[in-house]
Amino acid sequence: MKTLEIIGFKRANLDSAALNEIRDAGNVPCVVYGPGIPDQVHFYSPAILFRDLIYTPEVHLVELNIEGRIIKAVLKEAQFHPVSEVLLHADFMAYTDTKVIKFEIPVKVEGSSPGIAKGGKLEFKTRKLKVKGLAKSLPDFVSVDISNLDLGKSFKVGEVKAEGFEILTSPNVSIVTIGIPRALRGKKGE
Repeated sequence: MKTLEIIGFKRANLDSAALNEIRDAGNVPCVVYGPGIPDQVHFYSPAILFRDLIYTPEVHLVELNIEGRIIKAVLKEAQFHPVSEVLLHADFMAYTDTKVIKFEIPVKVEGSSPGIAKGGKLEFKTRKLKVKGLAKSLPDFVSVDISNLDLGKSFKVGEVKAEGFEILTSPNVSIVTIGIPRALRGKKGE
């Protein structure tokens, strides 16, 4: 899995006036917590560093460099302004190489479906799967082969081969379905 570095600076003042000053300067207030560190660390980081972490379908492990202290973490939550959609706050969860972490991994579709060739439509039911495992064994994405999907058929989570990690999403959940358009539904009845 890819690793991204984010440089941060500790902040001691946690009141809302200080947070607004940090945001006005083009920075994002953040917090990191979890089993990888003994106590919470409040810090801020330039907003531009989050572009490759948040605005991408890929997932990354994060290496936080907070005034020289390196902390391995994953992005747990990002909060956005409801109108301007500016990043307001980021929560990171620290991890260690020996403890299992829970994470959401994106789904990547591969292959050519005969159902699509007949006029069906590929419908994503879920774009990410919740998994758990050691950080070093988590993949960049979960591959789904749709080569055998015909019209009206779907690929379920239970059909995914998981090596080195465990899938927490219910095995009955559909990942992708080949939808039947109305025009084709009428022809089946004839």
